[in-house]
Amino acid sequence: MSFRDNATALSATMGRRVDLARRALVRDLVMPALLLLFAGYLTYGIVTMDIPPGTTFPGPGFFPAIIAVGLALFAALLIVRALRAERGGSGEAQTDKSQEEDATARRSGVDWRSLAWVVAGFAAFIVLLPLLGWIIAAGLLFWAIARGFGERRHLMSLVVGLTTSSLAYIAFDMLLGMSLPSGILGWGF
Repeated sequence: MSFRDNATALSATMGRRVDLARRALVRDLVMPALLLLFAGYLTYGIVTMDIPPGTTFPGPGFFPAIIAVGLALFAALLIVRALRAERGGSGEAQTDKSQEEDATARRSGVDWRSLAWVVAGFAAFIVLLPLLGWIIAAGLLFWAIARGFGERRHLMSLVVGLTTSSLAYIAFDMLLGMSLPSGILGWGF
């Protein structure tokens, strides 16, 4: 008999039943943890950034700080939501059958392919930014994330990504006087 045949075999070896609600809570806390890690990474980058003397407000750390605070806020909201869902699902007034139905209704799988597109897109962005520059790397990042979220019009999402990254590049250069990496395009903006 294998572990698949006996749902309690694993819990018997551990001396207790596997708590599905706890597993769901851990699963629901993965994304907030990743958001907090990224917010921490941004905060570390802001703190260790070399800012030239005489830099005026808003400065190079202003927009990354807004993003880091937003990520931390979203992570906190997701944590509160996960904890409320876990606490709400463990009411003792529910019968075993209704608990099983709730657990089945709440159970959802992770779309690993979509997650891989998003994570690989960010990883490629980090690696390719110095080489290809902001416009191309951010356009490809937009395309990868759109693909991860299920967009099937690949050329359209690439065009939208390149347009958006170009507008961001121009806005940072002209409005803020800050240049983003130009990479292989090297237009000298």
